[in-house]
Amino acid sequence: MSKRNEFVRSIRDYSEIDLKARIHEDELRIKKLQFAHAISPLENPMSIRDLRKDIARLKTELQKRKA
Repeated sequence: MSKRNEFVRSIRDYSEIDLKARIHEDELRIKKLQFAHAISPLENPMSIRDLRKDIARLKTELQKRKA
């Protein structure tokens, strides 16, 4: 099973408060990664893209629950 499918299944178990907290934490983490990448190249710059996509998945799940 792919990492993405496992992630989507795991976020379904989160409460709304947990989703919001995870989004906030990940947004802070992505800012730190982008800053670190601007100073010196990251070993794996694809981690920024993966994190951005994970944030989008979390926000999508949050919007599904609001609807």
